[in-house]
Amino acid sequence: MLVTELIPARRPGSRRLLVVLHGLGDSMEGWRWLPEILEVDDLNYLLVNAPDDYHGGFSWYDLYGGDPEPGIRRSRELLVRLLDAQVAAGFPSEQTALLGFSQGCLMTIDVGFRYPRRLAGLVGISGYVWDPEALLRQRSPVAPQQRMLFTHGSRDPLIPCADVKEQVDLLTAGGLPITWRVFDKVHTVAGAAEVDLIRSFLQEPVRVSN
Repeated sequence: MLVTELIPARRPGSRRLLVVLHGLGDSMEGWRWLPEILEVDDLNYLLVNAPDDYHGGFSWYDLYGGDPEPGIRRSRELLVRLLDAQVAAGFPSEQTALLGFSQGCLMTIDVGFRYPRRLAGLVGISGYVWDPEALLRQRSPVAPQQRMLFTHGSRDPLIPCADVKEQVDLLTAGGLPITWRVFDKVHTVAGAAEVDLIRSFLQEPVRVSN
């Protein structure tokens, strides 16, 4: 079971939810600033710790010790259960968005396009895609409706921007609706400009196809 903390919306009774997934070596503590900066009064926030200890923080999968795929699959299963639990708790999937940074970005993409229910949106920051060909094969029937905002840094020293763009192009050619935006930044969040873009994306109405 994943350790989580719910930060309630400023507007009582709202069922909108943003599930926040941190990067390698971080924790939910590193994202407590997000509700105040985003300033979306009707948005609840579910901060999540990854399952594995990593040098004082946590990780979603083993990046340096061998094959990361078993850890990715394990975390995928945990996050699917977490999303299902939020639906059972009264947060409709179509009002629930996923946001992830770095490793959390990878998990957002990995889970979001496989999840069988329509979500409000996916936001990936400074990450990459694990096995995009497998993701296209295993995507859910609603994946073509799972809109995503994917941001990256042109000067990211850890995950080269050009490599990620190739992965995104492959996924979009396969029918996944990804909006790609590059900022002049390293492996971080690019201040107000990027936060404003994320806020606008989260505030866009979700259009449900008949």
